[in-house]
Amino acid sequence: MAGNSKQLRPLVKMRSAAGTGYAYYTRKNRRHSPERLVLRKYDPMARAHVEFKESR
Repeated sequence: MAGNSKQLRPLVKMRSAAGTGYAYYTRKNRRHSPERLVLRKYDPMARAHVEFKESR
């Protein structure tokens, strides 16, 4: 079985830009989006929608 670094759709950790330490886990397609992923999602610690950036 291939390692996590060789998969086409690896599991990535999305960290809150608000600095609360909250994180989401999602998968991304490396072929269509090789750059780091940035999504606006709800952070229950900050009680607001904030940017979540991919951390490695």
